[in-house]
Amino acid sequence: MKPALILSPDTAYAAALEEALAAIGGIAVVRKLAAYPAEHEFVRVIRAHGPQLFFVDVASLDEALAAIATIHANAPGTHVIACGRGPDQAVLIALMRAGVREYVVLPDGAAELAGAVRRCIEALEKKPPAAATTDRMFTFLPSKPGVGCSTVALNAAVALAELPKTHALLLDFDLNCGMIGFLLHAGDGVSIVQAAEHAAQLDEELWPKLVESRGRLDVIPSGGMRPGFRIEPVQIRYLIGFARRNYDVICADLSGLMERYSVELMQESKRIFLVCTPELPSVYLARQKVEFLRTLDLEDRVRVVLNRAQKHSLVGAEEIEKVIGLPVATSLPNDYRGVHKALTDGKPVEKKSELGRKFTELAREMMGADAEPERVRRFVEYFALSPARFRLEEEPGRR
Repeated sequence: MKPALILSPDTAYAAALEEALAAIGGIAVVRKLAAYPAEHEFVRVIRAHGPQLFFVDVASLDEALAAIATIHANAPGTHVIACGRGPDQAVLIALMRAGVREYVVLPDGAAELAGAVRRCIEALEKKPPAAATTDRMFTFLPSKPGVGCSTVALNAAVALAELPKTHALLLDFDLNCGMIGFLLHAGDGVSIVQAAEHAAQLDEELWPKLVESRGRLDVIPSGGMRPGFRIEPVQIRYLIGFARRNYDVICADLSGLMERYSVELMQESKRIFLVCTPELPSVYLARQKVEFLRTLDLEDRVRVVLNRAQKHSLVGAEEIEKVIGLPVATSLPNDYRGVHKALTDGKPVEKKSELGRKFTELAREMMGADAEPERVRRFVEYFALSPARFRLEEEPGRR
């Protein structure tokens, strides 16, 4: 079934079109718009539902052409079927110039509609659209409770959101003792359980009610304790699929109990950050988790984060690496006062502190080349003339 969107200001016309599509088969109408939306609103709808086929009513040609331009700009590889009420040479020419190759007259052209749908489905099967989704999903897995995994996940997500042009999402999947809401002093109105329960109905209207926004960081806390609640894999796929279309980077804080949905999330992840501290019980349990992830062919995605690292720790980094069997990718200094102050204020750790700088470094590593800071241009570089021409010539006789 190919997801489709119907755009028509005529509700009766849209209903008849949907009925005709149901008779044809192979199409699932995921959204109907009863008005030509503004560009930014239409982009939100496209990202929310990911339609591959668009049925656009051309009753108002100028507005329809603007909508088609938005589709081509934001959903490359998808197909548009224009729908009209009669043959019109001017309309056909305008649609061809806009890149539309399918035009049907309804309600009389049922056979033509079936043919257009068949051709579009065949084209989509041969060349699926390259959906604008991110592969930057990161999970944070504690070796054991109390190692500060939620603090690491939160501050890493905040640092990611502070990078240029980065819209980040932080999800708290610890249904036993989720701490993200507490760390941020977030309200109790939203929870990951609600998001999972409505995963199949997520759209641009429901989503803002499920997240708490902190600048360019959106957060969904775990809510109250729900240790017996099961999140099904299909709910994870719907939820993460929606998030991938709407965010540049996604972070998920896990409980460490290796629930089925946690495994599903790690399988969706680009990197799994295994957080441990320099104590033997934490290191031992980290090794056990690595051994388990190895059985799932996920070991190559694991990066060890050593939290609360100290210069003169009883268990050194080299010993930790030998026990776990993986190198320590990142060491975060122990900053009890800084973390306590952040917890009291409901804010991330101070950005200029040693720990804060480490989180910024971690965020840049997570984003890779896209996190490179923009080079500051010299004044003369804003002109077409070569900067070398502005070099002062040394006056004769001067040294």
